[in-house]
Amino acid sequence: MKDNYDLVVIGGGPGGYEAAIRGAQLGMSVACIEKRVHKGEPALGGTCLNVGCIPSKALLDSSHRFEATQHELADHGINTSDVNIDISKMLERKDAIVKQLTAGVAGLLKGNKVDWLQGWGTLEDGTGNDKKVTFTPLDGSEAKSITAKSVILAAGSVPIDIPVAKTDGEYIVDSTGALEFSEVPKRLGVIGAGVIGLELGSVWRRLGAEVVVYEAMPSFLAAADKDIAKESQKLLKKQGLDIRVDTKVNNAEVKDGQVVVTADKGGEISEETFDKLIVCVGRRAYSEKLLGENSGIQLTDRGLVDVDDQCKTNLDGVYAIGDLVRGPMLAHKAMEEGMMAVERIHGEKAQVNYDTIISVIYTAPEIAWVGLTEEQAIEQGHEVKTGSFGLAANGRALAQGEGNGLVKVVADAKTDRLLGMHMVGVGAGDIVHQGMIAMEFVSSIEDLQLMTFAHPTVSEAVHEAALSADGRAIHAIQRKKRK
Repeated sequence: MKDNYDLVVIGGGPGGYEAAIRGAQLGMSVACIEKRVHKGEPALGGTCLNVGCIPSKALLDSSHRFEATQHELADHGINTSDVNIDISKMLERKDAIVKQLTAGVAGLLKGNKVDWLQGWGTLEDGTGNDKKVTFTPLDGSEAKSITAKSVILAAGSVPIDIPVAKTDGEYIVDSTGALEFSEVPKRLGVIGAGVIGLELGSVWRRLGAEVVVYEAMPSFLAAADKDIAKESQKLLKKQGLDIRVDTKVNNAEVKDGQVVVTADKGGEISEETFDKLIVCVGRRAYSEKLLGENSGIQLTDRGLVDVDDQCKTNLDGVYAIGDLVRGPMLAHKAMEEGMMAVERIHGEKAQVNYDTIISVIYTAPEIAWVGLTEEQAIEQGHEVKTGSFGLAANGRALAQGEGNGLVKVVADAKTDRLLGMHMVGVGAGDIVHQGMIAMEFVSSIEDLQLMTFAHPTVSEAVHEAALSADGRAIHAIQRKKRK
């Protein structure tokens, strides 16, 4: 550890550690301060690698394989019997994946000569040429003052706690606790039908739990395109998720080792009992010990760090990224913002295209989208045309036993420019990147129509959806006029 650095990054999550590595690549002396302790050990990778994206995907994969073995292999002529799940082994696999990845990040910092400072970082004063940062070590030793020419704030976020359902770490848990159940709950309640609620609810439903999801909003997946949301809700309900929209939880309390939930749907009060309750109603920016009284940083009325389009704060040389700032709380957004910030510090003209940030929900089937929904495009004044194609007519999807779902494209009817791509179906999180790339290069619907897609692939549904926008789909009967 030195007394002075070119760059100090406070936060070692995806945005923070990538910024630190990029800074080192550009010749800066860099320190990355991270206070997280996971399973008793200091850990890099933030929420994403330790208790978010990665461990949840590991459990989603395990639970999906278990369900497929139980209910889907017979269709392939594969006979199984007496199938069971070893929850402790499943959790061991999850933890091993997390450990491998977080250790890998530590190796990357070391290999790039980035100092990993294990503890708390506080920006005391960001107004001068030399920014003042206090580093408080995890080991309890004396806090130390360091200076930096530039600082990137990347402290991330934490789950929102709600008064009506206070988490206790055992019966009422947040998203982190839901990754550690030692056995499958017979009945599981979930507050929040967003990304986290649907993914974690899916994990334990596949493993045998009866799952009820409470959603206070009047519609399901309000951020998604209406057609995709409607299809997704239908498929998830068919799988056994009891999704109750427009239903507000008034109270949740533990009685005799069970969670009693009182909910209100349009004035009708209901009471149900669960073995476990997951609270996942969103996340909030994590700023504890991040800013000193004289840091000089301006915050928004929502408690976020106020930044411009390039993530620069009101102070020269100080940037903030990821969940601390405006926009969706997504790891890949934080990654790109971290890279942009450090390159801006270096004098480059880097920029993030916020119009092409992809959203993915890793249920089965996956739900993903990029760009504008049909409703948003209309609200913004576009004359809209859309095209869609169901996977029930896609040969590759059917061969995989994945014929549920659809692809939808949204375009400007006058210019033919692609404005958005939306999908629910197998591989949606990967396939929707085709829309993102097309939008980055300002492609038209005609561009997609003229491309040759390999056969048989699920991606052919993108081609057919584009053709459908002009009434030209080959593998669907259309009523709209062909051009």
